[in-house]
Amino acid sequence: MYKGLIRPILFQFKAETAHKIAFRSLKFFLKFAWIQNLIRLKYAVDDPRLERTLFGLRFPNPVGLAAGFDKDAELYKELSSFGFGFIEVGTVTPLAQAGNTKPRMFRLPQDQSLINRMGFNNKGLEGMVKRLKERDKTLIIGGNIGKNKITPNEKALDDYKLCFKGLFPHVDYFVVNVSSPNTPNLRALQDKAPLSELLLGIQALNQKRESPKPILLKIAPDLSNEALDDIVDLVAETKIDGLIATNTTIDRKGLSTSEKEIERIGAGGLSGKALQQRATEVLRYLKERSNYAFPIISVGGIFTAEDAIEKLEAGADLIQVYTGFIYEGPAMIKKINKGIIANVNRKEA
Repeated sequence: MYKGLIRPILFQFKAETAHKIAFRSLKFFLKFAWIQNLIRLKYAVDDPRLERTLFGLRFPNPVGLAAGFDKDAELYKELSSFGFGFIEVGTVTPLAQAGNTKPRMFRLPQDQSLINRMGFNNKGLEGMVKRLKERDKTLIIGGNIGKNKITPNEKALDDYKLCFKGLFPHVDYFVVNVSSPNTPNLRALQDKAPLSELLLGIQALNQKRESPKPILLKIAPDLSNEALDDIVDLVAETKIDGLIATNTTIDRKGLSTSEKEIERIGAGGLSGKALQQRATEVLRYLKERSNYAFPIISVGGIFTAEDAIEKLEAGADLIQVYTGFIYEGPAMIKKINKGIIANVNRKEA
């Protein structure tokens, strides 16, 4: 139904407009608990072979929704009905900000991909905290945190600390996002010295808590192997709990979409099928370089069960979807989970 009817209608609109329509429709139609339960019966897969335990958290299945879809934690309860094992909200910044000038999200149907330059548009930390106070504690929620555009990099730690303190009682794990290509100079924070200072500052705050929360770092797919080596060293140095690999890419190689169209769209991060191979390469490199020393959540180009299994067999501990969810619809979560179970059965046979 989604690919045959709903998606063709949504794809008649500009990408960001379609997202808002889908978002509001889900909010309206899934506002009642009994409808959420019906959706859950249709899409959720409950099977012990899917369970994963990481960071002291029990994930009912390894398929999560990546940050960016529910930026302001307004729809996490409704979205959980589709059978996600966990949901990541954000990226949130201390102050609300409008993000970059529209249009800022573009579909590349020939490549089953998206380009976005949203720029951390969100309603701010205070509102997110209020909405998360009401959450069901059985649902695993990650908090993806960033800095405001107006905050200079030398003051970035202050913004990340504010987000950390505000969200600490309300999320199960944190993601430090320094890898979006859409906030000026943000990726400079991935350099070893500033990144070490940032992570150590957040960890110092975390370790003062009676029960520290898992902290993950989300990295770009455009890092060189030397930079990835630095990341592996920093995980050990700062004792963070793992990585999310990867964010969107600024690379445009190998696209089927015409060069003219790509030039018209302009700057932004590329996600979807076009990112699949590079995301897997980064995942595999990090796992092998670190000797499997820490967990990695893999995201990038996951549309099918085969895509998910490829990531898991390359070393992913969990996976996340975003662009695939837009192109494939909610049935993809069930298909992926069923495929993972079938793969387990094949290996045990």
